[in-house]
Amino acid sequence: MNGYDAGRLLGGLVRAHPLTPLGDLAASVIEHARPLGFSEIMIYVASLRPLYLVPLPGQRDVHGQSLKPIPIDTTIAGRAFRNLEVVQARPTTDPSVADAAEPLGGEGPRRLWVPMLDSTERIGVLGVTVPVADADTAQVAAELGGLIALMVVSKRGSSDAYTRLVRMEEMRLSAEVLWRLMPVRTFATDTFIVSVTLEPAYSVGGDAFDYALDGDTLRLGIFDAMGHDLSAGLTATIALGSYRNNRRRDIGLLATSDAVDEAIAGQFDGSHFATGILADLNIRTGLLTWVNRGHPPPLLLRHGRLAAVLESPPDTPMGLALGPAAVLARRQLEPGDRLLLYTDGVVEAQTPEGEMFGLERFTDFIIRREADGVSAPETLRRLIHSILLHQRGQLQDDATVMLVEWRTERHYQLMM
Repeated sequence: MNGYDAGRLLGGLVRAHPLTPLGDLAASVIEHARPLGFSEIMIYVASLRPLYLVPLPGQRDVHGQSLKPIPIDTTIAGRAFRNLEVVQARPTTDPSVADAAEPLGGEGPRRLWVPMLDSTERIGVLGVTVPVADADTAQVAAELGGLIALMVVSKRGSSDAYTRLVRMEEMRLSAEVLWRLMPVRTFATDTFIVSVTLEPAYSVGGDAFDYALDGDTLRLGIFDAMGHDLSAGLTATIALGSYRNNRRRDIGLLATSDAVDEAIAGQFDGSHFATGILADLNIRTGLLTWVNRGHPPPLLLRHGRLAAVLESPPDTPMGLALGPAAVLARRQLEPGDRLLLYTDGVVEAQTPEGEMFGLERFTDFIIRREADGVSAPETLRRLIHSILLHQRGQLQDDATVMLVEWRTERHYQLMM
């Protein structure tokens, strides 16, 4: 099929999309993609804690059985998700089988697994069986996967069905509130990428993060509220709301952190507080500016090593009303630098025997994944998995990591 025909058929899918509920999306894709010669179409989205790929509703295999969730770490479909690549395998009726991947080409039908991306956010994977697995077919499949990702994203915010689908456990009230307030966990342009992970996903109490692009400035915020109960979640909620409200007034980092301090203190009269870092990164020049309100200092990774712990005299945590912030720190980044903002639940995660995960293990893990060419979101997915294993599957405190990579446009082109 030529490019015009593929575009016309995909255009029909776009036209049908506005009135297609999420539960009928898979059926609509199958109907519109069938003339492309694609068969056995399967659409999976990532679970909230990204360990599984979960099928969209209404899908069945060739035997009429409902599709089941499949693991990300041990399957060909998961490889497409992990490595952001189109993966070819021989058709199988069981996508959970870790069959061997093959290079594109060869005779006979092939199964293609395609990552579904919204910008750089990994939504899930698309599986299709194609009569010929050449480069043109793979390109059409990749474009279809991208289109489906956009469709899923446009519907998930208003769909309880989607929210229920991606949850593999019951969610606590504090986590329910916070997840609805925080942005998506990965965002990028040609000059930066920001990726975040937060655990325990279903019972997070007081950790929260935020970011936004404002012209040439990337705004960054990470918060760790005292406690692990609903009041901690409320403290983090107030911190997020005040941060956004005052950030958008453009009053500066110190004044913004003071406003967060006042908002929390006004609600709890000094009985609750949150540590945090509020930062601005000029994505044109690489100048990083930040205020540290009693939080672990940011880490700077450069050329495959820990280049600096960005120490600065910390101001008091927000919520105690002990006076205005006074220290505004600055650091000039170089293209390719990676910045790590994190909460203490990462380095203080410990085994039942008391062995902490530690700062050295944390930074070494990130550096090794970078050396292996692993993407930022996949690095953080593996990091949290490693922390959970270290702590025998049960975190004792919230653990949040924000990974920011800055690169000039020229540096980005050289990488490509």
